[in-house]
Amino acid sequence: MAGNDVLNRANKEKKDEFYTQLTDIEAELQHYTHHFEGKTVLCNCDDPYESNFFKFFALQFNRLKLKKLIATCYDSSSVAGEQLSIFPDKHPYMIQITEVTDENGDGAIDLADVEHLLKNRKNVIRRLKNGDFRSAECLSALKEADIVVTNPPFSLFREFMALLMQYNKKFLIIGNKNAITYKEIFPLIKENLIWTGCRGFAGGMWFFSDYEGKTEKIIGGKKVINVPSIWFTNLDHHKRHEKIDLYKTYSPDEYPHYDNYDAIEVGKTAEIPCNYYGIMGVPITFLDKYNPDQFEIMGMCENMDLYGLKTRIYTSEECKQRYLELFGKNGTYDLNAAGVVNGKKVYQRILIRRKQHENKTP
Repeated sequence: MAGNDVLNRANKEKKDEFYTQLTDIEAELQHYTHHFEGKTVLCNCDDPYESNFFKFFALQFNRLKLKKLIATCYDSSSVAGEQLSIFPDKHPYMIQITEVTDENGDGAIDLADVEHLLKNRKNVIRRLKNGDFRSAECLSALKEADIVVTNPPFSLFREFMALLMQYNKKFLIIGNKNAITYKEIFPLIKENLIWTGCRGFAGGMWFFSDYEGKTEKIIGGKKVINVPSIWFTNLDHHKRHEKIDLYKTYSPDEYPHYDNYDAIEVGKTAEIPCNYYGIMGVPITFLDKYNPDQFEIMGMCENMDLYGLKTRIYTSEECKQRYLELFGKNGTYDLNAAGVVNGKKVYQRILIRRKQHENKTP
């Protein structure tokens, strides 16, 4: 996918300048407002010059009844002064807001009020040594926070998630869709420790970025590129309790059995059979509809057999022979890397099972 090409290039260059649109933040956060009352929110990958996460929580501070808002950034912004002109130079900062009032008396809370509050009263701004979310300064803020909301660097997503889990934090963050399959992330999903947000999997998210991508457009005079991204969270929301309506009927002809797993292949979430109670392989987009009260995640079709679900391990000779049969030349067809149906690999699959009547057989 074009978005993945952009991410791969960003990872290689160790640059992750993808800025989230305010509309995407507002659309997702509306489902979690009841989680924020009396809480300290940390946006620990957010340059206050550019971050719409900082802008959202500063402007919604009173409506959400926040206790405190903390924002930190790694590097200074290339457009310093465009939003908050209080910063005298380009350095990483930490901002802590505990009070937002209508300082200019215009009847609304806007960034002009926030800028005034940073110069006066209870709110604090201070320079950081580097602002890296892994630094001692930022870890201190993480320890204080109740909920972390941000768009972390895609290249450091595993490390970022590990810190959230280590410090047992609630969070709502953006990540690449492929992060679902990371060996550090999928077990957390399987054990129902984290899940995906309310925004659907269809399409991607449009980020402000200097990167060039095949899928881009102009919004408000600025270029945005499309990246296959979703929200990850451990905050409960209504969508994960909506039951999937099942209407298809199981038949061996329509749902072939894997050659290397005791499971059937289900190509679309909408086609999960209503009368099958064994293990099924479904696309990773199933997580967009996943209801933990209705299904349990058993594992994933993957190379290492981390979940002990494989019924067959192919030898290297078998993989080479299959490549020759399929393509007529020498090579290796890694049959162990996926579910196999009639000698052919299928796309990445999550292995699931209905929770109701678990011991019932089809």
